[in-house]
Amino acid sequence: MSGPQRTLRRAPRGPDAAAGPRRRHRRRRRTAAVVALAAALWVAVLSLQAALDDFPRGALLLLCGALVAAGAWEGVLRRGWGRAAGLAVAGVALGGGVLLLVDEGYLRTLLLLGLGAVVWHAAARSAFRPDVELPAAPRPRRPVVVVNPRSGDGRAARTGLAAAARERGIEVRELRPDEDLAAIVRGAVDAGADAVGMAGGDGSQAVVAALAADAGLPYACIPAGTRNHFAVDLGVDRSDVVGALDALLDGREKVVDLAEVNGRVFVNNVSLGVYAEAVQQDGYRAAKLRTLLDTVPRALGTSGGSRELTWTTPGGRTMRGAAVILVGNNQYRLGGAAGAGTRPAVDQGLLGITVVDPPDRRAQPRRRPWRQWETGEFRVEAPLPVPVGIDGEAAVLDPPVTFRVRPAALRVRLAPHHPGASPSAIEPVGALAALRALARIAAGGDPRQLPPRVPPPARQPG
Repeated sequence: MSGPQRTLRRAPRGPDAAAGPRRRHRRRRRTAAVVALAAALWVAVLSLQAALDDFPRGALLLLCGALVAAGAWEGVLRRGWGRAAGLAVAGVALGGGVLLLVDEGYLRTLLLLGLGAVVWHAAARSAFRPDVELPAAPRPRRPVVVVNPRSGDGRAARTGLAAAARERGIEVRELRPDEDLAAIVRGAVDAGADAVGMAGGDGSQAVVAALAADAGLPYACIPAGTRNHFAVDLGVDRSDVVGALDALLDGREKVVDLAEVNGRVFVNNVSLGVYAEAVQQDGYRAAKLRTLLDTVPRALGTSGGSRELTWTTPGGRTMRGAAVILVGNNQYRLGGAAGAGTRPAVDQGLLGITVVDPPDRRAQPRRRPWRQWETGEFRVEAPLPVPVGIDGEAAVLDPPVTFRVRPAALRVRLAPHHPGASPSAIEPVGALAALRALARIAAGGDPRQLPPRVPPPARQPG
């Protein structure tokens, strides 16, 4: 039975072939920067006009917004009557805000402001989209890709990934129910595979990446999972599942870090606290929001497990309790016009620590409800086994929970037509810095991130 014909995407060859796409990318980036600056100016002027013409309505809207946020937050933290009261305050404030928007002219202004913000975000995202030139790597003689057909609600099957891999001459090994992924990869390596790819979710990517690193083989991340966080931060275009296979053919190569928790490798992050306790619940997959709401008061209560976590700040101060502790394989960026929730780099040789403090009305308010720092090792103590989420998978670890980074542990191959770096790789931190960078791009400049580390020349198999 013949299937639909597919056009294979091949990497451009030679400097002349690559120069054209790069020139087009620079033109698109410059145009996007101009559009983003124009949208930012539009929003600023319109906001000033609305504030002057409609005072005090704008101030009242801000008050309603603050009450909605505060009421919703109390509704999350509490149970019973406390939750009902918080949600009632949020509902009344939301209704008051809607009444303030009844005036058609003011509503039109807000819609125009929203449109300007959307255009700014989209254009800035395009302007800061990276395009990294990585060195070419020798073509593997026997590449193998392991496909999890169930991952991402069957994304591999929907895209015809296995057939496309075979057409390219890539050996396909399918992960069936109850099969051991690690055993499949080890079998492929023992049979002579000299490059390994994984088409699946982040949990599967961690298993294959660890085995590839131990074997000294290049690895390719095929984004066939649900969210594909690791693929995005590596610089894989997660919308191009089939095209990612080209990494195993004419791919470019760089080296990135891996991280470990109690000896288990992870590629993205490990969470402790509220989220980690929620994913342990039987009903989490079926009702995520309800499970999280039920978990928050228990986890942050006086007897909750999150209160028992003990950790040390960079200054050596011992702290107890946290709403969330997130330990990343490199640091995550929180906030920004583009790349929020991603890592600007995965090759800095450091763990990224993010701690969200539990709510405490006695504590002095801070500009941000979280603190971040970087370190090579991190340790969390607890009196009992600790629930954790490792790359989104539930687990329970015996204390102490010890983290360490493995710098430059993994050789990663990327398709030549993919970005080659994280969406936040060249995005500045802060709105003013972003505006200055956009102005430089619009004027013909090009803010560059530090070049990614590249592996030493690979030896050709004899």
